Amino acid sequence: MTRILYLHGFASSPASGKARYFREHLEDAGARVDIPDLAAGDFEHLSITGQLAVIEQAAAGDAVSLIGSSLGGYLAALYAAHHPEVRRLVLLAPAFAFARLWSSTLAGAEQVEEWRRTGTMEVFHYGENRNCHLGYQLLADAGRYEDYPDFSQPALIFHGMHDDAVPVSSSREFSAGHANATLQVLDSDHQLLNMLDYMAPRIARFLIES
Repeated sequence: MTRILYLHGFASSPASGKARYFREHLEDAGARVDIPDLAAGDFEHLSITGQLAVIEQAAAGDAVSLIGSSLGGYLAALYAAHHPEVRRLVLLAPAFAFARLWSSTLAGAEQVEEWRRTGTMEVFHYGENRNCHLGYQLLADAGRYEDYPDFSQPALIFHGMHDDAVPVSSSREFSAGHANATLQVLDSDHQLLNMLDYMAPRIARFLIES
């Protein structure tokens, strides 16, 4: 049976509507889908390194395929670049160049410096529907990782042309340098919610072994 890990986005959770949608459709098509909590119950101390450790534990050394949404897409790419047992990837609006991207979404260098100085900031957690503290270690740790992970496995990338959170140019830049990746730019925004029914059968055909 094809085993798939779904990696949710930043400040999201395994209970997200998108995660549940893909689990239902891919399990109906014959796959096993696991959705780990990438924060491991400790969002305040979230880091890229910690999330990669969660993925490694969930994969348990198995040959898995990965679906990653936003930050989850970047994590999927990072993980696949160092784990050849990963078979295939589907990246949904992947947050490539996460450290630079995150810094640019804040109100300039002054707010980043305030975050560094105080060690924490409040962000809205969609999975918990409330503001939560987030430590600066996320940005500090993210700077250790490459902007565009050089994985070689086959990949599908879906990105909305109206994405105002992660620019579609980042997926275009990545796919231009990786013949193993096929990019589809869709008439959608960052969430891609209006394209779920379009993507689901294509993802199933791509990931699930016959």
